This record gives sequence, C-alpha cells and structure tokens, in this order.
Amino acid sequence: METLHHSALLDIVGELFADEISLVVANTKEYVYYRPSKRVDLKIKPGDPVKEGTIAFKALHEDQRVSDYIQRDVFGVPYQGMAVPFHQEGRLAGCVVAIYPAFTEGKSVVTIRTQDGWVPVPFAGVHYIEVKDRKTYVIADQLTGTHKNSLQNFEFSLPRDLFVRCHRSFIVNVHHIKEIYPDTHSTFVLGMANGAKIPVSQSYSSYFRKMLGF
Repeated sequence: METLHHSALLDIVGELFADEISLVVANTKEYVYYRPSKRVDLKIKPGDPVKEGTIAFKALHEDQRVSDYIQRDVFGVPYQGMAVPFHQEGRLAGCVVAIYPAFTEGKSVVTIRTQDGWVPVPFAGVHYIEVKDRKTYVIADQLTGTHKNSLQNFEFSLPRDLFVRCHRSFIVNVHHIKEIYPDTHSTFVLGMANGAKIPVSQSYSSYFRKMLGF
C-alpha cells in the first residue's frame, strides 16, 4: 500500500476521534504522521525525532504496548496516551500512538491576579475564561482578574465536567450557562448567569453539543 493511501486511511480514522484523541505514527527514529485533536495538541511535526520519555519512545524501547501519563515537561502539556508497536518482516518498524487529555491533578481553585494581589477562586465560582488583547481574563463571582495560563493550558487543568471550550477565545463553566440560543449556521450564543453573552464558534459547536448532550 502506498504512503498516500496510509495517510488517507489515518486521516479517516483521525476524523472519527477528532474532538478527543490525537493520532501519531512513528518509525523507530522519528514521527512520520501527526493529527492533533481539538482537546490536545502536542505540536509534533513529521520528521521530529522520537523524544526520550514519551510514550512512543517507551513502546519502541520495550517493543510492547504502553499506556502511561506523561508530565508537561516533555511537550509543554501533560497528556495520557497509549502506544502500540508494529512490525514488518519480523522486525520492529514503528508504533502508533493515541493521545488524549490528562485528567485534572487535584487542584480545586483558580488563583486570579488582581490589583491588590491574588485571590484563589473555587472552580464553582468561575463563570468563564476569556483571552482578549493577548491576556487571559478569569471572570468569577463579583471578581475579574488575569492569569498567566493560556486557554490551552486551562483546557488540560480544569475539570471537564465543569468547563468546556466553546471558542478560540472562551472556556465556560457549564453550571453558569443560563440559556443557549441558536445564532448563525451551526453556531450558538450562550446567555450566562451574570448577563454575559458568549459565542460558540462553528469549529467548536459539534464538540460543545456533544459535551452538553443536545
């Protein structure tokens, strides 16, 4: 089977899990295919060497299936994953890796920077998080401040049963959504409990509907 056919097949498989799972294929030395998901993107490029400490490296080194949690110091974000090696003509030829977001690691607050210092806010009190003018703003109960994290970092650190990414500039706490209005084709507007109106973009609408079950 030609390489083009392999890539086309992997793209189809990747499309089935596009919201949650990133797919990676490596030979014994470097990555040859990468398809990121909406939930996690490790910024891998074909031709990048397989890093020591990654799931792919472990699967190739041990020549067996590996499932593990990887700390953020390898790719800049934490992730869970599974790698399965494959063989050609009896020899180890590479591995296929499925990457999915790491589970939240015990934190229960978002610490907001204000003019007077920092205020730890419980997750339940955070209404939404917005990126504007290259800054990340956290809007909470009677309080708005900034945070050093990007939205991508927040996606990995916040509990998924409370927070959903709905736009390249917004993550919302679903417990503070009062109403959901249809907007243009395949998009929505969220009426928040504090009166804010937040868009759900077309690129996130399918994922958003899936997470909220409608």
